[in-house]
Amino acid sequence: MINKNQFDVIVLGVGSLGSAACYHLAKRGVRVLGIDQFDVPHENGSHGGQSRIIRKAYFEHPDYVPLLQKAYALWHELEEETGEQVYFPTGLLYMGQSHDALISGVRKSSDLYQVEINDHGERHHDAFRLPNGHVTLFEPDAGFLKPEKSIRLHLQQSLHHGAVVKTRQPVISWKEKANGVEVVTASETYNADTLIICAGAWSSKVMPLFAEELVVSRQVLAWVMPKHPEKFMLGNFPCWTLADEGHDSIFYGFPILPEEGGDGPVGMKLAHHAQGRPVDPDRSDEPPSKEDEQAIVTFLNRFIPDGYDHTISMKTCRYTNSKDENFIIDRLPEHEHVFVATGCSGHAFKFTSAIGSIMADLSMYGKTDLPIGFLNAARLYKT
Repeated sequence: MINKNQFDVIVLGVGSLGSAACYHLAKRGVRVLGIDQFDVPHENGSHGGQSRIIRKAYFEHPDYVPLLQKAYALWHELEEETGEQVYFPTGLLYMGQSHDALISGVRKSSDLYQVEINDHGERHHDAFRLPNGHVTLFEPDAGFLKPEKSIRLHLQQSLHHGAVVKTRQPVISWKEKANGVEVVTASETYNADTLIICAGAWSSKVMPLFAEELVVSRQVLAWVMPKHPEKFMLGNFPCWTLADEGHDSIFYGFPILPEEGGDGPVGMKLAHHAQGRPVDPDRSDEPPSKEDEQAIVTFLNRFIPDGYDHTISMKTCRYTNSKDENFIIDRLPEHEHVFVATGCSGHAFKFTSAIGSIMADLSMYGKTDLPIGFLNAARLYKT
């Protein structure tokens, strides 16, 4: 008789990363349990908000490009398996000074991995008012993913392949034992050979080892109605990024998505990719303020003259930031049976299909063929 509370692998947190890990494990025939304290998907972490950019010319670090190549392949695989579209190839317009990290990093990744970058985004330049000296690059195979839909599909397919998923079950504690792990929730106790922790903003609470290494921040998203909406509709307008002059950050945005199946507000979405104010994830965030809104309006009036008529909606999400803004994907230090994916710093969703596969590899074999050495946990403890 199978013990209903005994599993091969337990995945703690089934949002962006955990849902993909459950999917890849279940698809390989592993008996897997996914646990989350919330309904899934939800808006308490970093994945809420309708759309996430996907791109290959990764300016943050070229070592991410092989992971993106795998991610693209796995997103296509999920689409083929489900008959649903999650990746929308709009192209991506990059804008900034030649010396900005955005532009120089895109060129470096493109040169190293032969990612197609060109200037064929010129027809969109007239929507932007750029300062003298700004250059533009265009990545035609970039676009956006639908995060809520992606998570739902990963979990639906997990269940189809035999996974067990428990939501609304806060984890009280977990511990490693000689032959595996034990996880205690508010209603049950579960055991497994291996534990994968994908706890997002709650990572340092679940793993106190990371309490000094991770900072959870409040991030603001906005949806606005442009003066001429048709110009900014999906099919007429790409995704875009623009270097924030004088700061190591970017503004970014999306075309207006059709209302039907939009998974979020109507309007043109944009945000500022910069670490926001630190918050405690167990305390209610303050809603977006007039100051938050004014920062968005000021940006639009300066750089996209027809981009703002009025605000439709504003929301907050959370980043879980590592010290160097690179992910942590590794065995949990000093634990034989526990693996972790965290510290995603607001730029991981595009990778989640690949990270799910990586976490399946780690939990099953203790290693992966994908190049994740630069994302090791030990780097954070170097002095």
